Amino acid sequence: MNEHARVQDPAAGPAGHSDQLMACPACARATGHRFLYAKNGCAIFQCTVCGLGRTETSAFDPESYYTTDYFDGGHADGYADYLGAEPVLRREFAGTVDFIRRLKPGGRLLELGCAYGFFLAAANPHYDVTGVEIAVDAAAHARGQGLNVITGAADEAMLAGLAPFDVIVLLDVIEHLPDPAGTLALCERHLNPGGIIVIATGDFGALPARMAGARWRLMTPPQHLWFFTRDSMRGLAASVGLTLERFDHPWKIVPLSLIVFQLKRMLGLKPSKMASASAIGLPANLFDAMRVVLRKPNP
Repeated sequence: MNEHARVQDPAAGPAGHSDQLMACPACARATGHRFLYAKNGCAIFQCTVCGLGRTETSAFDPESYYTTDYFDGGHADGYADYLGAEPVLRREFAGTVDFIRRLKPGGRLLELGCAYGFFLAAANPHYDVTGVEIAVDAAAHARGQGLNVITGAADEAMLAGLAPFDVIVLLDVIEHLPDPAGTLALCERHLNPGGIIVIATGDFGALPARMAGARWRLMTPPQHLWFFTRDSMRGLAASVGLTLERFDHPWKIVPLSLIVFQLKRMLGLKPSKMASASAIGLPANLFDAMRVVLRKPNP
């Protein structure tokens, strides 16, 4: 990720030891940021106004990182066995589709960061679906399942060729984006009035995240670039003309292989793939992952 805009406070001490002024995308202005800790060679800062956390790094290339290895146990901060966990993930995504249908029962749906297309497959009977995915192999797999998936990162040129959407979904994606405010503004421009954006991401303000600090299970820079709180998500939405309509910490059905994979990483052990555990799903909720619904007002 590119280094974030930063202005050193003349009254501050050395960088990383006192509050610094940085451009906060959620506050839409420069605010004080405190240095929290270093993790994986990255400095982690937090906005003192909205609580948005951020990773400071200049040596991260998303296109070279999100490859098959990321989904197949090759990265300690990735997935243990995404393809092997397909039955579990489909059950989880079916529940997400049911949740969305209660808010917007039909129309055109876009998923950013659709991976292998399991969520799109669950949504396909109810919506006209399109996906965008940066990982080449994952996007190809989704297209092989008959889904309309575009390879690359979403931008104005890509979405300009598509009709506006009624639902846009980012599941565990926004924390990876170099410019979350820019992406959310892009989504707003291509969302029909009354449409919704559904986002799932970690909750940096949740008690487990605050207690765990640098050992929080979702504190995995540089692939996680942002760490959102409820206030920062509300501010980010307002900055692009959206309203935060719903906020919760939902239960999820999680592959056992991913639970073991993450536990080993958190304990400092070398994560290993457990194919036999991939098809086993367990209900889980640590109340440190948020789901928000943002709505575009009607004229």
